[in-house]
Amino acid sequence: MGRAVVSTSVCVLVVALVCMGAVTTTRAQQASGVRATYHYYNPAQNGWDLYRVSAFCSTWDGNKPLPWRQRYGWTAFCGPAGPRGQAACGRCLRVTNQATNAAVTVRIVDQCSNGGLDLDWGVFQQIDTNGEGYQRGHLIVTYQFVNCGD
Repeated sequence: MGRAVVSTSVCVLVVALVCMGAVTTTRAQQASGVRATYHYYNPAQNGWDLYRVSAFCSTWDGNKPLPWRQRYGWTAFCGPAGPRGQAACGRCLRVTNQATNAAVTVRIVDQCSNGGLDLDWGVFQQIDTNGEGYQRGHLIVTYQFVNCGD
């Protein structure tokens, strides 16, 4: 009888730990209060060519079909939560300007070193709806990894 209680308790504990791990993993895929600067990738002017703009992810994603490269605006990623390096390449983020709630979905094509995001200028402009980001040189955003739908 004592064994059945211990065995049941162990099973409940294991299930609880697995559930906690799932919640932690989900939380690790988003962050708020993140600094987002801008970069002039100019994807349309550069033929949506990741090699031409020397993007880190070109090694893995440079030969993806043109519609794949055109589907979302581009960003470099070095945020505080989520995958790094090659594991981040090609993933999508939903980025929201915390001051205005303007939001956009972007694709990670590069790395950065500012501890946040380095959005393509066109993307930055889309969510800098009050112009304060341009004046400061950065936005404060929330991001979360989302399914790109590819």
